[in-house]
Amino acid sequence: MKELSIIIVNYNVKDFLEDCIKSCLLATKNIDAEIIVVDNNSQDRSKEYITKHFSQILWIQNSENLGFSKANNIGVNHSSGKYIVLLNPDTQVDTDIFEKIIPFAENIKNFGALGVRIADFNNCYRPESKRNIPNLKNTFTKLFTQLFFLKSRLNFSGLYNTDLGEYEIGKVEILTGCFFFTKRKTYNEVGGLDESYFMYGEDIDLSYSILMLGYDNYYYGQSTLLHYKGAATHKDKISYKRFYNAMEIFVKKYHSKPYFFYILLLFGVKIRYYLALVLFRFEKN
Repeated sequence: MKELSIIIVNYNVKDFLEDCIKSCLLATKNIDAEIIVVDNNSQDRSKEYITKHFSQILWIQNSENLGFSKANNIGVNHSSGKYIVLLNPDTQVDTDIFEKIIPFAENIKNFGALGVRIADFNNCYRPESKRNIPNLKNTFTKLFTQLFFLKSRLNFSGLYNTDLGEYEIGKVEILTGCFFFTKRKTYNEVGGLDESYFMYGEDIDLSYSILMLGYDNYYYGQSTLLHYKGAATHKDKISYKRFYNAMEIFVKKYHSKPYFFYILLLFGVKIRYYLALVLFRFEKN
């Protein structure tokens, strides 16, 4: 058994993937680790290029785009590490990140999952690094975060965890899927990522499922992940549909009661989806 399995789902981001793999190789030079790339039928010759330059990785080629959840589950099923990390291809990890978080996890009695400080490539902290469980209030708020006339009025304190400082370490509820570190045993215990989610929302669901089993999730602010957020996805009608479909799945799964608010949230998801399409067309013009 390996100590660590790194699972990277790739879709048409060959250059980002190359830099991601390089950073992982540096970060695992003292660790018994494997890197598994699951490709969702990229058309940018990712497979030819990456397998030529990185013969040590395991490449799994899908014949179609299966989505983030299903592809990650495939990667985990082919892994052998005691620990796994789900990693976006448009990221780069600190050179000592795994040498820090693996011993940390080993010393936590009820360890569930762990996320790290996420920053853009100007090293600006991203608040989605640590989040709270979506409730009725902050779920509704999340639906309307991109409406330009509401941005200044929204309070995101309920959505993001503000109790822990940017560089602190402590318990949190929800982690982001661009870097999701857990035991393979725990991942399998919760059934992996819910494949109802094609993309978006699956990280919230997985974090919550781990909490529901009685484990604790942690934010480790002393290691940083650089993330080119959005590089692996492009905003279009399909991406909007997938995002709001994920919101609808989560609402149906966890907010079915009280019924009045459930209907209100479902209605909000539908309205916000159509507003997003209108704004998208407006921005394109």
